[in-house]
Amino acid sequence: MTVWEMTAVLLAGVAAGGINTIVGSGTLITFPVLLAVGLPPVTANVSNALGLVPGSLAGAIGYRAELAGQRHRLVRYGTASLLGGLTGAALLITLPGSAFEAVVPVLILTALVLVVLQPRVARAMAARRAAATAAGTAALATDGGWLLLACIGLTGVYGGYFGAAQGVLLIALMGMLLPDDLQTINGIKNVLAMIVNGVAAVFFLFASTIDWTAALLVAVGATLGGALGARLGRRLPPVALRALIVAVGLVAVTKLLFL
Repeated sequence: MTVWEMTAVLLAGVAAGGINTIVGSGTLITFPVLLAVGLPPVTANVSNALGLVPGSLAGAIGYRAELAGQRHRLVRYGTASLLGGLTGAALLITLPGSAFEAVVPVLILTALVLVVLQPRVARAMAARRAAATAAGTAALATDGGWLLLACIGLTGVYGGYFGAAQGVLLIALMGMLLPDDLQTINGIKNVLAMIVNGVAAVFFLFASTIDWTAALLVAVGATLGGALGARLGRRLPPVALRALIVAVGLVAVTKLLFL
């Protein structure tokens, strides 16, 4: 990579780390940039997954206050995420590269739809919390049951295979099935995303080709972005943030389909 390409990857990592801490979908920033600098799709994906792990850790640490008292949930949901992430990573390696190249545009478009629908999901979350509060504390005492556990596991499979917008999926699922406030849910989401990215990265270390320069640049950028995500990301209006993610994602789909 040239110096300018390395700079672009580093800055993409910063943006992805910040966006992942706040909502998710950071892969829609880094993945297209890695494609643009010449990495093959599968190599770009595995290098990106490895690079985003430190950023996920920084984001989880940033939400440590919201995670107080969540140990039981983190163990329960984290186990499902770990198994799902490992399964998704294995699918990425065992399936032919042509299958990944064929399905990625669909995955990106699905992720973009989720990003666009996020405000509606947030309103539904608020309505559910209000209804649960009106129904009394008994309605609030829930961990989402086996339905949420299974959905988190499936989201882990998706995250281990590709990962874009897994944070949006997790927030939507937990927001609809848990009574907690958004900040607590976001903290749990950061830990689960870290687990999925981490187990996938460990798997890729032994089973795939990694571009270490790209992975290191994404890691450095994502760590900075994850640590500063809440402060920096909240300065950008939500509409502008979603528009940026959608624009970058559409560029990625166009590149994959037509270039």
